[in-house]
Amino acid sequence: MRKKPYFPMFVDLMDKKVIVVGAGTIAKRRIRSLTEFTDHLVVIAPEVNHELLEMEKEGKIQILKKKYEREDLYDAYLVIAATNDTKTNNDIYSVCKCMGIIVNVCSDKTKCDFYFPGIAKKENIVVGVTASGEEHKKAREVVEKIREIL
Repeated sequence: MRKKPYFPMFVDLMDKKVIVVGAGTIAKRRIRSLTEFTDHLVVIAPEVNHELLEMEKEGKIQILKKKYEREDLYDAYLVIAATNDTKTNNDIYSVCKCMGIIVNVCSDKTKCDFYFPGIAKKENIVVGVTASGEEHKKAREVVEKIREIL
């Protein structure tokens, strides 16, 4: 059990390449949030839904309709592993750790360099909330209250 909470750190992603591997429910939530912070978001998945195709048409994301390959990660700054395949997620984690790439494996909190926060945003005010990987419901409630305030 962790004894200290996670440190809140804000990072400039605007010109950095962010990769999300996967296009399911969790991946889509991450993608929606990340489009607010980077102009270089790449989604890698063999199949994507209509919502993501629309985001690509709008120029918010780039989609590579294919299976993940290690080479896909080489110039990434940050990677989200959000596939439904544990072996693939573990491989993404290993590659990122070897290459010094910040990584978050959505299905395994022990393989995360950071937790994806609940985000409340209005104009240039951004508030991130985490419960350090615990009490997700409580963190979500706090985010909603902050959104009301903003």
